[in-house]
Amino acid sequence: MAELAISTRGLTKRFGKQFAVAELDLAVPKGSVFGFLGPNGSGKTTTIRMLLGLASPTAGDVELLGQPVPQRLRQVLPRVGALVEGPAFYPFLSGAANLVRFDSANPDADGATRRQRIGHALEVVGLTHAAGKKVRAYSLGMKQRLGIAAALLQPRDLLVLDEPTNGLDPQGTREVRSLVRSLAADGTTVFVSSHLLAEVQQICTHAGVMSVGRLVAQGTLAELRSAGRPRIVVRTPDVDAARAVLARFGLGQVPGDPGDDVTAEVLDGAVPPESVVAALVAAGVRVRGFEVQESSLEDRFVALTGEGFDVAG
Repeated sequence: MAELAISTRGLTKRFGKQFAVAELDLAVPKGSVFGFLGPNGSGKTTTIRMLLGLASPTAGDVELLGQPVPQRLRQVLPRVGALVEGPAFYPFLSGAANLVRFDSANPDADGATRRQRIGHALEVVGLTHAAGKKVRAYSLGMKQRLGIAAALLQPRDLLVLDEPTNGLDPQGTREVRSLVRSLAADGTTVFVSSHLLAEVQQICTHAGVMSVGRLVAQGTLAELRSAGRPRIVVRTPDVDAARAVLARFGLGQVPGDPGDDVTAEVLDGAVPPESVVAALVAAGVRVRGFEVQESSLEDRFVALTGEGFDVAG
């Protein structure tokens, strides 16, 4: 097993009789960009709060960077940066002045290097030009990047971001995505909580899927995709005849809207597409189009959670 930046075993949080998180076994490899996916209310933020020691679990164990939490939280937190539930700043102060306040509140921060570290953090997130501008004049994307800069005032081995593109316009979303990629390229493990499928597909190497407080799948993006079933789509006016041919190949019919498309899942083993096309033509089916679709992440997530995902970016 790869060395893990985050590991949980049986992590559970209960409020009265209601489970917010139940029996969570999470494995986040070091050096990965891990997408923590799930619909709103699936337990993502509660999990993050337990990982960071902001909430006490009802049961289970947590390790961050190989250290047990909360037992060694004081030792491990200086290596962890976090942005949870959106950044909060003094709007009448500049971006740089806000970072001075953040850094001054950190007992581990070296005051002698403060100016240099703030300058570097602002450069990393692309806000050097706006360092002296008051935060009330910042866009949402700039505020999110300033929040990440606050998390990067010290060298970090792990960065935890809770919905970092929430509420951003497309430009702000692209800015944050680009920043996450650059941080990962420098060796930081990035744990990104999101309900946006496009965000995970574009920046993550691994993902975990939450549904109603439970982890229903995790692994690399390729592993999650491969767990789904490919589909064959036939475009034809001879819908009934096409369905009969596909049934002979053991292809499971997928209900759809009336029209010229017939869709079927490949249930067992591989079916040579050329054999299916030949059989369709031999049966007199007029084939206007034929496509083999690999299982998408959206298909897989909907199958796992029973809910649709916001795929907008």
